Amino acid sequence: MMEVEEQLNGSHATHNGYHANGGSNPTSPVGSPKTGVNGDGLMKKPIGTLDDKLKKRARKLSRSNSKDGVLGVAGTPNFVAPHRKWKNSRRSRNGVSRGLPKKGGAGGKGVWGKLGDEIYEELDEEDQNDPNFDLDAYNRHNFELKEVVPEMTDEEFCKKVEPIILEYYEHGDTHEVSESLDDIMRAERRPLVVKIAVEMAFEHKQSQREMTSVLISDLYGKIITSRDICKGFDMLLDNLPDLTLDTPEAPHILGNFIARAVADDCIPPKYAYNVDRKLSTGDGAPEPRPASPPTVTVSQQARDALTRATTLLSMHQGWGHLDDVWGVGGALRPVQTITRQMTILLQEYLLSRDLLEAQRSIKELEVPHFNHELIYEAIVMTLEALNESTEEAICALFKSLDDTCIVTPEQMESGFRRVYDDMTDIVLDIPLAYSILDRFVQRCQRAGFLSDAVIKDLPSRGRKRFVSEGDGGRLKPVNMNARDF
Repeated sequence: MMEVEEQLNGSHATHNGYHANGGSNPTSPVGSPKTGVNGDGLMKKPIGTLDDKLKKRARKLSRSNSKDGVLGVAGTPNFVAPHRKWKNSRRSRNGVSRGLPKKGGAGGKGVWGKLGDEIYEELDEEDQNDPNFDLDAYNRHNFELKEVVPEMTDEEFCKKVEPIILEYYEHGDTHEVSESLDDIMRAERRPLVVKIAVEMAFEHKQSQREMTSVLISDLYGKIITSRDICKGFDMLLDNLPDLTLDTPEAPHILGNFIARAVADDCIPPKYAYNVDRKLSTGDGAPEPRPASPPTVTVSQQARDALTRATTLLSMHQGWGHLDDVWGVGGALRPVQTITRQMTILLQEYLLSRDLLEAQRSIKELEVPHFNHELIYEAIVMTLEALNESTEEAICALFKSLDDTCIVTPEQMESGFRRVYDDMTDIVLDIPLAYSILDRFVQRCQRAGFLSDAVIKDLPSRGRKRFVSEGDGGRLKPVNMNARDF
């Protein structure tokens, strides 16, 4: 009976597609229901076939669980590899550091480090067990790093002051010079400012020398003292023999500077009157001191300069005339004087046709803001000449002045427009003025220095024309802009 029951149980198990141990029968059909047997030998409930929707829902659930880190695929516990567990951690991945800069800065990979770290590196390399090891030197708190600026030499100081003086000749602002010198000047360099300024004035014109005297007067009391000015003049008097080689009239010019400084109350009068004194090569102070350095006798050129200053200060007109010690030049002259000089140089140019000499004469006038008067006088002179030779010469002069920037385009345009405005009065003396002006402007246009705006505004003389004799002398409604040729 027992054998019969075992056979019956085995037949049921194989019929359901499973063996007695719960394994599937490979010979069973694919679509047959599957059942299992638990540990007690009882039959499990068959599991139904999942449709497509349930499969997709199970897949979504497994993906969401895997992202949460609780369950992995198919409901299994999620496992994270050790090397990926610290991927987003801010902690160091090794035992030292991550190569980021230190809190004090200048740290990290591929950088030089802080200023002075090379000193500490040498100390770190020393062996502390060495009997000659200095513990106090090893202590970093004993080191103090300071910025050391190399001291400027006299030659370097001169190279910095010369551009400042040259710029002053352009803008004439003594306050700007004072601010520029205050940044680079020390107490012992103050006499060099006077020396450099006067030496540069030797190579310039009277107007620049006047500006230099004004500069010394304005700097007095701000960044230089009377003692500094005296020291600067002492340096010039001592170096006057060498300066005379380049500038023969250097003693005469330096005497004017000394007299002007006395008149401006920058230095005491005894500095100029003490002709027989000796110059100190150390500090250049005119007053004797107990421990004075070696002295040098005044040269003949220095004596001449001091004599010139004494003569100017002893004149009976007083010191008021020393304000014009450099003459009246540039814009200080009357307009009639400047216009007369321009007319004379234009006449000399028409006779010689020397462009270089004409350019030099125009520069010596030192009135760049008044060059439109030169253009005006030249055009009027061309209209009065009534010949093409003068037109060619004046056109060549204008072309050279424009190429060398002696006359700016604004001054050139202003001179032409002044002639345009005065054509009504000019034509009374020169009947053919309009035709000559038109021909001259066309010549200047071909030369390429006249702007289109000036050419467009060229005036033309209108002519009154009648319709016919039977119209009772009525004027034509529209005037014809014909020109007289």
